[in-house]
Amino acid sequence: MSKSLVIVESPAKCKTIEKYLGKDFQVLASYGHVRDLIPKEGAVDPEHGFAMKYQVIDRNQRHLQEIGKALKNADTLYLATDPDREGEAISWHVFEHLKEKKLLKDKQVLRVVFHEITKKAVTEAIEHPTELSLTMVNAQQARRALDYLVGFNLSPLLWKKIRRGLSAGRVQSPALRMIVERELEIEAFKTREYWSHTADASAQGQPFKAKLTHFNGEKLTQFSITDETQANQVKQALLDAGDGQLIVAKLEKKQRSKNPAPPFITSTLQQEAARKLGFTTKRTMMVAQQLYEGIDLGGETVGLISYMRTDSVNLADEALADIRALIAEKYGAGNVPKEPRQFKTKSKNAQEAHEAIRPTSVQRLPEQVKERLTVEQFKLYDLIWKRTVACQMIHATLNLVAVDLNCGSDKNVFRATGSTVTNPGFMMVYLEGVDDSKEATDDQDRLLPPMEEGRPVVLNDVTANQHFTEPPPRYSEASLVKALEEHGIGRPSTYATIISTLQNREYVTIDSKRFYPTDVGRIVNKFLTEHFTKYVDYDFTANLEDDLDAVARGEKDWIPLMNDFWRPFTQLISEKEESVQRKDVTQESIDEQCPECGSPLSIRLGRNGRFVGCTNYPTCSYTRNLGEDSAAATAEPEVVEGRVCPKCASPLVIKTGRYGKFVGCSAYPTCKHIEPLEKPQDTGVECPQCKKGSILKRKARSGKIFYSCSEYPKCSYALWDAPIKESCPDCHWPILTLKTTKRRGTEKVCPQKECKYATPYEGDPEDVNGPG
Repeated sequence: MSKSLVIVESPAKCKTIEKYLGKDFQVLASYGHVRDLIPKEGAVDPEHGFAMKYQVIDRNQRHLQEIGKALKNADTLYLATDPDREGEAISWHVFEHLKEKKLLKDKQVLRVVFHEITKKAVTEAIEHPTELSLTMVNAQQARRALDYLVGFNLSPLLWKKIRRGLSAGRVQSPALRMIVERELEIEAFKTREYWSHTADASAQGQPFKAKLTHFNGEKLTQFSITDETQANQVKQALLDAGDGQLIVAKLEKKQRSKNPAPPFITSTLQQEAARKLGFTTKRTMMVAQQLYEGIDLGGETVGLISYMRTDSVNLADEALADIRALIAEKYGAGNVPKEPRQFKTKSKNAQEAHEAIRPTSVQRLPEQVKERLTVEQFKLYDLIWKRTVACQMIHATLNLVAVDLNCGSDKNVFRATGSTVTNPGFMMVYLEGVDDSKEATDDQDRLLPPMEEGRPVVLNDVTANQHFTEPPPRYSEASLVKALEEHGIGRPSTYATIISTLQNREYVTIDSKRFYPTDVGRIVNKFLTEHFTKYVDYDFTANLEDDLDAVARGEKDWIPLMNDFWRPFTQLISEKEESVQRKDVTQESIDEQCPECGSPLSIRLGRNGRFVGCTNYPTCSYTRNLGEDSAAATAEPEVVEGRVCPKCASPLVIKTGRYGKFVGCSAYPTCKHIEPLEKPQDTGVECPQCKKGSILKRKARSGKIFYSCSEYPKCSYALWDAPIKESCPDCHWPILTLKTTKRRGTEKVCPQKECKYATPYEGDPEDVNGPG
């Protein structure tokens, strides 16, 4: 008979922890949250101290019954859910449910917390139990109540004022605002032309480049030279003044130290996994969860990393000692700093008992466990291992060189910069990525030839370079998480959920790993920013998060906090319900009259997105696509020569729809036959999945090219990259694909995710499959 019952969240941990604790312990899983607010009005009662009505989640009813049955044979209940606010709340809900069922009589209830699933961590946690933290539970309940009250009261207003089925969230709405505002910045951006000049020079036979910084005694700014004529005049003046040489006017040499990045916290792990591995935030957390819960390493299941939801950059003393020992053994004692590196935690609520994300044993090298991991597990474990080791290594030492070169006189100055790594230090293991390539500079990688002050170098040519200013980049998952973190919006456990929610609500889409707001997303954001400005304000959202963290620390009471939020919020809801009309939200006036009736036109939201329509509807039914001018909209459609509708024999015409031009029947709406303007092209490659069809080159409604089987919908095989009539030499998949990236160029790649075969391709991508 078991004397102790241990409750964890995930069933993947049960066998491992049970093995660590021995026969006197039984370990069962709650399978995540066990209770939630009832899904109807009145689940949170602001008039009675924000009392909450919970019900057991249907899918977990059976698991709670099993826990209750097992508890009858146990003397002690250990609540061992995850070491964060969600885990604390799950333990509390299990406790409350068992108390309601009168199953805790004469039972000892203890809370245990461990940050990694290793025998030592688990047994130490059992030996040093604590009690449930009611302050953390109150903070989590307050968050849940706020989210419920916002969603349950604001969403119906969106239904009335925009369209049915919409919803709003306390944290997701400011995130949507970020994405929409960035898109508006891009649309409003005005491209400007500018020119720069580069000297192609050489010293001692080694070529190098230098950038013009001063011309005719004036320091150049970005827009000093703005057209080709001026640029060519400057170029010729420099060539004439230099007469084939530059003089080294000033040469500076100095050393710079570069320190390693701190160990991973949740947000930085999500950002780096997105940059370096191409993982979404959701996938990163899923794979990290697998590594945390345990991997079978051949007869023994071991948790490979510490808990992955954390905002602390601390590392335990024992872990630091292991890391330093490994560095000395693997990379040499000279790469171990005199004292362990300490990093400062940014989060106000970071708990010092928590640790950064690290390997449970740094001695467990990635290559040693690779065969036991999936491809994704290995990639993420390798990333975490390298970052952890690198953070405790010595700094990198770089020699920086900056050279000023006069052209004809000291009024015309070129500057060349470069560096060499004299001691790589931590860089031999790991270097942090950046969000956008334009943030990086190649100066660090440039090697300059030896030069001496006062000595000439050869000027081979001066190049005038045309540039255009670029708008700010759209958010990627990595840069959005970074922006949310910088603004203090959300917390480590919520970033993945925020992004998933925006996509599920169809407020944003992702293309080429960048976020684009949908038409509905724009309208919802416009409504919220205009009428609920305070509640999508970044500072307000961040301050509310800080207040909730203060509740978790026991510094604030959650009931007054809820009152401060709820009373003005519900009053505003009532005001907007009366004062805002649907047309105020879904229509946007434009300075143009209807060509058919003379009434004003407006941008409106329809079932398929935004369009331009007459405000005199339904008397006047004039409409056109957004972005299409009036002349194009009223022009007669172009007839497709020599073709008639296969359904009704009426002439076919070229029409313009939401997704561009297409072929449709001229008898519309009597006949609704449509077909793509461009017929799919046959690549001549047999479908590797069904072996019956061939792969066709098609264009999506968004205009993006993709490739899919001709037997669709019977066969759903599809890919983004052009297929090749070659089998993979590694896994023998019947086809390869042609993939081009800025970093690696054009390669022949295996489309199977599990296979990593890739080889350079030098030919013409258009001719890869040959004629036919």
